[in-house]
Amino acid sequence: MPYPWYGAAAIGLVLAIAPTPPPTPAQNRCDPEPGVAEVTGKPWPQERLRFERVWRLTKGEGVTVAVVDSGVDATHPQLAGVVTRRIDLTGTGARDCAGHGTAVAGIIAGRDLTSRGVPVMGVAPSARILSIKQTEGQTGDVSRLAQGIRRATDLGAGVINVSMQAHDHPTLKAAVTYAQGKDVVIVAAAGNVKQDDGAVTPAYPAEYPGVIAVGSASPDGRKSEFSNEATSISVTAPGAGVTSAWTGGGYRTGLDGTSFAAPFVAGVAALVRARHPDLDHWQVKRRLERTAEGGGAAGTGAGLVNPLLAVTSVLPDAERSGPAVPPIVLARAPVPDPRTRGIAVMITVGAVGATVLLVFLALTLPRARRRGWRAGGAPTFTGKLKS
Repeated sequence: MPYPWYGAAAIGLVLAIAPTPPPTPAQNRCDPEPGVAEVTGKPWPQERLRFERVWRLTKGEGVTVAVVDSGVDATHPQLAGVVTRRIDLTGTGARDCAGHGTAVAGIIAGRDLTSRGVPVMGVAPSARILSIKQTEGQTGDVSRLAQGIRRATDLGAGVINVSMQAHDHPTLKAAVTYAQGKDVVIVAAAGNVKQDDGAVTPAYPAEYPGVIAVGSASPDGRKSEFSNEATSISVTAPGAGVTSAWTGGGYRTGLDGTSFAAPFVAGVAALVRARHPDLDHWQVKRRLERTAEGGGAAGTGAGLVNPLLAVTSVLPDAERSGPAVPPIVLARAPVPDPRTRGIAVMITVGAVGATVLLVFLALTLPRARRRGWRAGGAPTFTGKLKS
C-alpha cells in the first residue's frame, strides 16, 4: 500500500513498501508541468549560502553525485555535459517525466550560465551527475530505491542524493550499509510533515546511522513548517521557495520540500570530497555538522550548512562520528599544605625586604661619602677649627 503524498505545498517523493505494478500506457505519458523560460534575480539560497566563494578552491572536480530519483533531463542547458550516465530501473525510459530529479540535479551541479544572463547555478558545477531513475511519478517502491543505491555505488558514485522518504525496510537498510561499506556519502531528505493530522514518523533512509539527514530552512533561517522533526536531523539547507532547472529546458520557482534541501547539502559534500579526498564518509558527515551554523532548535540538527567553512576549516583528523576517541585525562593539581604555604610566604617577604634594603643602601652610601661621612664612624673635617 503506497504511503500518502505529503501535501501540495511540500513537494517530495514517497515510496511504498510493496512493489508498484508495471506502468500502463497511460502512465507512460511524459507530460511534466511546464516551467518558466527565464529567471530574474539571484535566488535566496545562493545569497544565503554563497557557495561561489569556494570555487577558487574547488568546484567539485572528479566527484560523481548519483541522483536516485525520477530521472534527469540531460538536454537542459544547465545540465548539458554534466550528466555522465542515465540508468532506468522503471522500464519507462530515462526521461524525467516528473521534473523532480532534474530540479535536484540542477541544485547539485547546474552549470554557471551567468554569462548568458542566468542567475541560477548549482553548488558544485564541476561535479558529474549519475542519474538513476527509480520512480516515474509521485510514488515508487522501496525495492527499486534500494536497487538504485546499490547500482549507484557499483558505478562509482562518491555521493548519493536521495530526495525521497520511505519507512524502514531491511532491503533499504542493507543497500545503505552496502554503499557505506564502499565509503559512499549518502545525503537524504528528512521528509515533509503530512498536511493532515496523521502521526509523523522518521523518514528513511535519512534516519539510518551515517546518513546525512537534511531538514529544510526558510528564508528567515528558521526551520520550515513542513520539515520533519521526527527524523534525526544532521544539518539544514534552503528548502522553501527554491528555484532550479526543470524538465523541458526551463526553470521552476517556488519549490518547497526537504527534497530540495538535500541536494544543496549533496553539492557541499561533493565540494568537500573534491577538496579533501582522504576523508571517509563519516568524516565528511562530521565536517558538515561541525561547520554548520545556528543549530539547537528542534528539527535543525547542527544548523544551516556552511559551504565555505565545510571546505576550508581545519579540523582534527579524528573528527568522525564512528568509534569514539578516548578523552584526554589531566592529573589533578595537588592541594597545598598550609604549613608549606606559610613558609613560602615568609621566604617571599624576606626576599622582598632584603631587596629593598640593598636598593636603599646603593642609593644612600655614595651621597653620604660625598658629604664626608664614613659608614659606621664619626664625621671627618678637612679644615681647621676656629678658636
